[in-house]
Amino acid sequence: MKNHVCLVLCAALLILAACVIPAGAVVLEVTVKGTVSDLSPVNNTLTLASPSQYGCDYGNGTSAPVCSWTPLNVTTISGTVPDPAAFTVFANGNQAVAVSLGGTGGTWISLAKLYGSGTSADEATDEIGDIGSLPVQLIGDYAVSEITSPNCSSCTGTTCTATSSNVTIASGNITVAQQTLSAGQSLFFNGRNDASSVNVTLVRGQALSSSCPGNTGLIGGVQPISDYIVHVVPPLSVTATNPGSGTPAATESYAPVAATTPQSALPFAALSALGLGIAALCIAGRRRRD
Repeated sequence: MKNHVCLVLCAALLILAACVIPAGAVVLEVTVKGTVSDLSPVNNTLTLASPSQYGCDYGNGTSAPVCSWTPLNVTTISGTVPDPAAFTVFANGNQAVAVSLGGTGGTWISLAKLYGSGTSADEATDEIGDIGSLPVQLIGDYAVSEITSPNCSSCTGTTCTATSSNVTIASGNITVAQQTLSAGQSLFFNGRNDASSVNVTLVRGQALSSSCPGNTGLIGGVQPISDYIVHVVPPLSVTATNPGSGTPAATESYAPVAATTPQSALPFAALSALGLGIAALCIAGRRRRD
């Protein structure tokens, strides 16, 4: 009887561990920040100088993670851009954040152009590519979120081509605009009285195949990667700042929107350890009885 209970507990823990891992989202995303030092439309690449890598310390999992940028021991890192629009948005000397899959550089899946001065130095005015993978906030207390819908007749492994994307623009904690976009369509908002605006364009999208009827999804595989172009015109109070001076001339203040941090693998590790511990106790108890 005890052996049976142990086996049931172990099986339940393994099932629970599988549930906490998002289907398909298993390829490591590496995020770096640096100064744009080279743009090559011919090679389709953007290069960052003096790069630092983003990382989070999750501790024992009982408190909020502590995230920071750690300088890398390299001079530059290059990668292909996710969209040609990058060559009209970025210029040498801009501060930028870039995300790649599976390793550092090579192919950028998303890029963010940082304002680069004053209290808004780490906030983005532009985002290109897979915007959901960027751990930075938009300038002016704006936030953009998106949910893609799959074309279930056009799937490969864990991903499908997206038929559309439900895009939401928030100002602070308030949704101010929402629209379902097809490829090539845009959502624009300029309803505040501070001359700011947000424009979001869906270039192309992907969605998880597990959201298709009858598809339970796979644990292994590549996460969906979409291509958006986001541009924010900062509030007048922010644009009054002299770029590079570090002295904000703001007359209004905006509470930062909490940045999305990469999902921790801690729940899976903890559950796996607990499951192994229970299994070990079961085996030890059986040996003593034998």
